[in-house]
Amino acid sequence: MKVALMQPYFFPYIGYFQLINAVDIFVIYDDVNFIKQSWITRNIILLKNEEFRINLVVEGASSSKRINQINRIVGSRKWLKTIEQCYKKAPFFSSVYPIVEEIALNGEKKLSKFLLFSLLKIATHLDIETKFKLSSEIEKDNDLNGQDKVLAICKEVKTTKYINAIGGQNLYDKEAFNKNGIELNFIKSNPITYIQNDNPFIPWLSIIDVLMFNNKHEVKELLNQYELI
Repeated sequence: MKVALMQPYFFPYIGYFQLINAVDIFVIYDDVNFIKQSWITRNIILLKNEEFRINLVVEGASSSKRINQINRIVGSRKWLKTIEQCYKKAPFFSSVYPIVEEIALNGEKKLSKFLLFSLLKIATHLDIETKFKLSSEIEKDNDLNGQDKVLAICKEVKTTKYINAIGGQNLYDKEAFNKNGIELNFIKSNPITYIQNDNPFIPWLSIIDVLMFNNKHEVKELLNQYELI
């Protein structure tokens, strides 16, 4: 059973979806501390051929709270209008914008469940069959932290192969995972380029940008542009 575990991000870049696509179970790590000004509530899109940040508005944001204790402000959708303005002339706007709009109109107040809904909608659009779970709903010793907590989650979902984002190389020890019968790998995205209007390419923007400028088949091909190390 191949498993990955990541904090939920707001319309993350394609590397995040490569990780989702690479595993059988993707665990949304929502019972760890919320991080202000992080990818949990913001991302970058293309506005007039420059990077532009969109933000998800939440209430009571605090680094002393866990992600699943944070609520979003339902009805605050300034970012939706911005996306429409930025991409209304993009080649695949007509097929992608309704998905983004459906996500925006979702009435879920809990931040982690709203982000789960958004990730699942995009994964479904891309025919990704990975199952999603919330870490807060997995039985484990919640006094554990760091690698020990991740290992506890892996054991509970019967993981044989754990795949993490490349940034986790300094956080996790392959030997510790091997001792628990789990193979540990890291996913490294290959360089990805595509046409963004007729201007110099800006890489690693939100998945929204990828979807707006590539058809579904092309995006599915990009999902496999990585190596495991």
